[in-house]
Amino acid sequence: MRGTECSMILLVFLMVGNFVTTTYGATVTYDHRAIVIDGKRRVLVSGSIHYPRSTPDMWPDLIQKSKDGGLDVIETYVFWDLHEPVRNQFNFEGRNDLVKFLKLIADAGLYAHLRIGPYVCAEWNYGGFPLWLHFIPGIKFRTNNEPFKAEMKRFTAKIVDLMKQEKLYASQGGPIILSQIENEYGNVQSHYGAGAKPYVNWAAAMATSLNTGVPWVMCQQADTPDPLINTCNGFYCDGFTPNSPKKPKMWTENWSGWFLAFGGAVPYRPVEDLAFAVARFYQRGGTFQNYYMYHGGTNFGRSSGGPFISTSYDYDAPIDEYGLLRQPKWGHLKDLHKAVKLCEEAMVATDPTTTSLGTNLEASVYKSDSGCSAFLANVGTSSDANVTFNGKSYYLPAWSVSILPDCKNVVFNTAKINSMATVPTFVRNSLGDEITTSKALASGWSSIKEPVGISSESAFTKPGLLEQINTTADKSDYMWYSLSTEVKGDEPYLDNGSQTVLHVESLGHVLHAFVNGKLQGSAIGSNGHPKVSLDAPITLVPGTNKFDFLSLTVGLQNYGEFFDLSGAGVTGPVQLRGSTQGSATDLSSQQWTYQVGLKGEDLGLSSGTQSLWVSQSPLPTKQPLIWYKTTFDEPTGNNPIALDMTGMGKGEAWVNGQSIGRYWPTNIAPNSGCTDSCNYKGSYSSNKCLRNCGKPSQVMYHVPRSWLKPSENILVLFEEIGGDPTQISFANRQVESLCSQVSESHPLPVDMWAIDKLTEKASGPVVSLECPHSGQVISKIKFASFGTPNGMCGSFSHGQCSSEKALSVVQKACIGSKSCSIEVSASTFGNPCRGVTKSLAVEASCS
Repeated sequence: MRGTECSMILLVFLMVGNFVTTTYGATVTYDHRAIVIDGKRRVLVSGSIHYPRSTPDMWPDLIQKSKDGGLDVIETYVFWDLHEPVRNQFNFEGRNDLVKFLKLIADAGLYAHLRIGPYVCAEWNYGGFPLWLHFIPGIKFRTNNEPFKAEMKRFTAKIVDLMKQEKLYASQGGPIILSQIENEYGNVQSHYGAGAKPYVNWAAAMATSLNTGVPWVMCQQADTPDPLINTCNGFYCDGFTPNSPKKPKMWTENWSGWFLAFGGAVPYRPVEDLAFAVARFYQRGGTFQNYYMYHGGTNFGRSSGGPFISTSYDYDAPIDEYGLLRQPKWGHLKDLHKAVKLCEEAMVATDPTTTSLGTNLEASVYKSDSGCSAFLANVGTSSDANVTFNGKSYYLPAWSVSILPDCKNVVFNTAKINSMATVPTFVRNSLGDEITTSKALASGWSSIKEPVGISSESAFTKPGLLEQINTTADKSDYMWYSLSTEVKGDEPYLDNGSQTVLHVESLGHVLHAFVNGKLQGSAIGSNGHPKVSLDAPITLVPGTNKFDFLSLTVGLQNYGEFFDLSGAGVTGPVQLRGSTQGSATDLSSQQWTYQVGLKGEDLGLSSGTQSLWVSQSPLPTKQPLIWYKTTFDEPTGNNPIALDMTGMGKGEAWVNGQSIGRYWPTNIAPNSGCTDSCNYKGSYSSNKCLRNCGKPSQVMYHVPRSWLKPSENILVLFEEIGGDPTQISFANRQVESLCSQVSESHPLPVDMWAIDKLTEKASGPVVSLECPHSGQVISKIKFASFGTPNGMCGSFSHGQCSSEKALSVVQKACIGSKSCSIEVSASTFGNPCRGVTKSLAVEASCS
């Protein structure tokens, strides 16, 4: 929905079912082909943006870039834990302002899909459930349990009522055309036994009883009751079939990449494969597709789940964590969306008819009185093919789909990228007008030592070892386990002066063991394997010995059957083991003292405004349990900024009292598993395409500009294991280079086809470049070659054949302009090698 169409539809907007249409509302229903808006079937392209993973000042730009990329719908979860952190105390302010976010979507002329859940998964802490829910007597999550159903209905009704009050449903003239109840329950349903099916039926009936006026969906739920629509989530959903011939084929989560975990390499998904998956879905009868994610954003504060989900939730999405376009992913998908929309009239008129064109080759045709559109697919992973369709020959690269809106002309092929690529980079320190930091982070630091062990008057003593989450209620990542015990000189593990081994077992996620005030060892879990076991050689002294264990969580479990019951913390055994086989003393059942959280948390040190900070020279560094503070001026310019946490160990960072999230630059990805380039052909999986092996999983941390003042900004760090804050620095996120490589065999850019008759406006393919920011112009051509260039963006090189005119032609067309387009043809560059399909490769920079 874009262009002049938006202004007309926005006021009419939407409504559902058998409700009476109001003056400013519209009707939204569905049939077997599509979502139907005001009686018209629609092919819809959607993308997920989670409002709390960005900031309100970023929302308008993210939404506009989504619209410019060809989206019709913005999809978001609703995060119960944010909105009701304490039972019956609600928060809809700042990044939690769901109403503002939805109104901005409406202002842009887009629709919204509101996934209320209220279980969301989303790699979000505790799956989006508030922790207080766990402590309601008799409650069992996500099953036919009355306490849980009462709370779920109360919150769902709260959200629905708020949407109605703000007139945000389609029937009221608002943007919301769809809502979702529950989330991927079918993946775990079998584990819940007899209570599962009644719960599914109840959830569906409860949702429809709220009279939203729009259809409801359940994703990954094959037994979704009518009238709810069951939908598909996954990397590919072209083979999905709804559970009723009266329901449309919908894809609520097309995973545009994958999440990053601390200790893991960075996943990415080639756009050729993503475009292939989308085109196949529309080819085989789908009419609603949503990218999860279109903008991933940042897990600010302690919002990440997992456990061990990173602070970055970039997800290799078309719009990156910082709000910049990821090219060529964004642009190639934009072209795909335009090509699909050229087919919309034919697609909504009928079901597709599919015929074989050979092994792994097929054609799907939408043909009716309203027109003819075709999708030609090569699902083979190795061999390109020439196929004959309607008496005409077409070239189909392996693992690709060509789109023919008139059943004659190819306007798009998923494997042939016309869009330019960009090379993003982080620029540190001073770079002209781009960034200047008037007050260096290397100076002006002060610190406060966090005491080892118990320091709070609220500490308590219990026999035995307590599970952590039930004890902390997730008020903090941290819990101290403390024990003082007498060691006699005749204990077997003190024989012959040999060292004792401290053995500790924990449900996770990280453990730091201090003995007599000194750190003796740490144990770290991982995503999928949170449990830890520590065996640390220690030296005990006769008399009293003090054991202090700092146990911490790194986000709570968010997925799986009974995920809410996953525990954490030291549950034992805790043993002192001697050198003699079998000699051990078990400390597990002794009287342990517990403290929830840190002293610095109780003192509110994250604000940096207390008078307790100490400036000393030298600054204590590379020591565990230290709070650090400094002040800085806002970096100049408008580019997004990040903190490079190189030099730090593990902890959390705050800017002006707001948490930018957990940092952990010492958690290194495995050395193996990454490739310099990833073959997009063949089925994608989350570990197929990886970058950054042998390096920190995350070293750059987003600092939203809206959190900063011109000067005297306060940065506070809590460092767990030891680091040097004088090494950290600010960096600008910006585009280093623009690139494009287009061959003579590429289709024309979709924009160069007349929509009415699909007549060509140009004689050949085109390379197009455009600077990403207003006020910028193309200032340098770093590389240009027409012929058989090699390499990729950032590493192009000339091939055996190259036109001598290429550089001068491109310089003349582009230098000094914000954008430029150059036809890829021998008439433009001459013909350096006859009989060979040539391409034009260009790399440029803007200033």
